[in-house]
Amino acid sequence: MPRDNKQIEAFKAAALRCPLPSSIDLVGERWAFLIVRGALNGLQHFEEFQSCLGIARNILSDRLAKLVAGGILRRAADPGDRRKVIYSLTAKGEALLPVVLALRQWGLEWGHGANDRIVADVRDGKPIAKIAIHAHDGRELGLGELMWMDQEGNGYRRPEPILSPGEAVNDAA
Repeated sequence: MPRDNKQIEAFKAAALRCPLPSSIDLVGERWAFLIVRGALNGLQHFEEFQSCLGIARNILSDRLAKLVAGGILRRAADPGDRRKVIYSLTAKGEALLPVVLALRQWGLEWGHGANDRIVADVRDGKPIAKIAIHAHDGRELGLGELMWMDQEGNGYRRPEPILSPGEAVNDAA
């Protein structure tokens, strides 16, 4: 069923307020995301980021400055060598962990990279569970089980996709 103009205008207005574009502006660029991944894995010094990522010095300097300005990383003098700087994640930066892990898991599932290391629970060494969307009661939800609601409580459900004969809907999103 086609959407009417009111629905399209409501979607457009919501899309303009959506936090996704500004979030992508801050961390969505390839090098910024890889720097965050490096910081999550313990990289701290400019030289570590540069050698582990193979990134040009000018690009690394620019991305580190942007991540510091955006509150993702903090910059502090290295207490062991005042000529060096330590970059560490802020709480805002650490909150990107589920995003990084979800994208990693997606890449592994869809053939974009190798699984030469697992992410495991430090307590028992067991692999972490797949990142998923959960309802308030803990049920795992797929795309077809979600709706978007405005502040007045009006809900919007994504229309069912139009499928070719014999094509199945995969709600595992």
